[in-house]
This record gives sequence, structure tokens and C-alpha cells, in this order.
Amino acid sequence: MGRVTFDLDDLRSYVTGIELGSFAKAAERLGRSTSAVSAHLKKLEQQVGSPILRKSGRGMVMTEAGETLLGYARRLLELNDEAATAVRGLDLQGIVRLGLQEDFGETFLPQVLGSFARAHPRVRIEARIARNAELIEWVLKGQLDLSLAWDGGISTPFYQALGQRQMHWIASPHFELASWRQGDEPLPLVMFDAPCLMRSAATQALDRAGIAWRVVFTSRSLNGVWAAVSAGLGVTVRTDAGLPAGLSLLPPDALPALNPLAVVLHRAEENPSAAIQRLAQIVADRINS
Repeated sequence: MGRVTFDLDDLRSYVTGIELGSFAKAAERLGRSTSAVSAHLKKLEQQVGSPILRKSGRGMVMTEAGETLLGYARRLLELNDEAATAVRGLDLQGIVRLGLQEDFGETFLPQVLGSFARAHPRVRIEARIARNAELIEWVLKGQLDLSLAWDGGISTPFYQALGQRQMHWIASPHFELASWRQGDEPLPLVMFDAPCLMRSAATQALDRAGIAWRVVFTSRSLNGVWAAVSAGLGVTVRTDAGLPAGLSLLPPDALPALNPLAVVLHRAEENPSAAIQRLAQIVADRINS
């Protein structure tokens, strides 16, 4: 049997389609036609020697071979992108002060910042995790070079919109939504301390739908919110960024619909150093991938 060499463009189409939940959206994101993406998937299946996707209802889900391929594809693409970053920026040096929302901390920090640090060992990154208001304040005061934050309607002189993340109702598998519907109790909510963009979105959506609610648990940290939801104390509203494996997104019709939330990258300066510009580009690429 001959050696199989996977094409990175084929793998990128596959990974993007899985992550977006739609290969039509993947084609749009990658600037390709849907027929080109379909050709990439067909080629991958031929190389694998078995189907990587199968029909499930109206959509497609991965086969066992597809799940295995996905893990390796992500690693190959990450290594390729890291190599490209390294060879293009051998002369980068300095300090970059980055602030980001806690939602992105668990996965974003090791994946993106780890890769950047390996590619640019002469650049020192100082990262801080905080709430939206603090991130914006620190950028305006020049205490941070970059801040990755949710768009709460407060702009800074130099910012870049990075797309949107859908907000979801999230609960533990042990939370009995059906039992709550049959009773007379208000919907129990687990939320950040006010002010909080997602807390406001949740309560406003429930008020519009005429659904009674009560906040049963508040926390200043996302870990506290996840712990309370995991314990079955109530439901919360977040995006899927950093969602713990043990929690579930409720079906779209379970509770009132929520709008997407925009992600914004704030910069302290209009023309920052090359190191800051490079990290900003990597952050933008990662959020949009």
C-alpha cells in the first residue's frame, strides 16, 4: 500500500466544516465554492479508505474514522500554521500585554499563546483575564496592548470586530427542564454578578416571553458559574467558548431565542509594534477559524 499524504487544504475544509457545523459555511469562510469543499471531502474519504461522514436526519455526522481524522487534522494544521508564523517573524521581539475574557482563557491561552511563544521566543507575553469593563478600561489607560472582549456597545479608538458567537442556554444533563415547565416555580438562573452582558440578555429574553425567573447563584468567576450549573442548581447563558465537557447546550426551542454576541479586539495604539500586530492577527485568525 502506498504512502498517503494528506493535503492541508483538504484537511482545513474538513475541520472548518465540522467546527462551523456546515460545509456550506466552511466554503464561505474559506473563500471556496461548495463544490470545491465537496471535492476535498471526497478526496479525503478516498485516501482514508472509508467514509468519514454519514447522514443523520437532515445533517451529517462524523464516522469513527472521521473522528480519528479530525484529531490528527487539527494537529497538522496547527503545526503548519505555527511553522508559517515562525519563519515569517524570526526577528520579532518585545513585550505584548494581552487581556481576554475568561471564556477564552482555558482553551485560547494554551493553544494560541503557546503556539505564538514557541514561534517567537524573543517576545514576552503578559496575559490577564478579566471582565469586559476592566479590559476596555485597561486598554484606554494604556495598561494593555490588546484586549479580546465581548461587544457591549462600548467602543475604543482602535478596535476590530472579529465576528460573532451565538449565545446559548446551558444546563447540566441532570437539570430537569421538563419538571420545571410542569411546576409553578420561576426558572432558576446561575449568572455572573451584575453588570453582565449575558445576564442581561437572559433576563430580557425571559421577560419578553413572560417567563418568571430568579437568580439562585451568582459568581465573579466563570469557574464558579460552571460549578453551580454542573451541580444542577439552574441554567445559565454563555457562548460555547470554553464550554466544559459535562454541560449541554439546551435545544433551540427549549427557552426563548438569544441573539449572537460580537467579539471585538481592542488595541491601545493605532500603529503598534510588529509583535503586537502579529499577535493581533493570530488572535483574529483563531477567533474566525
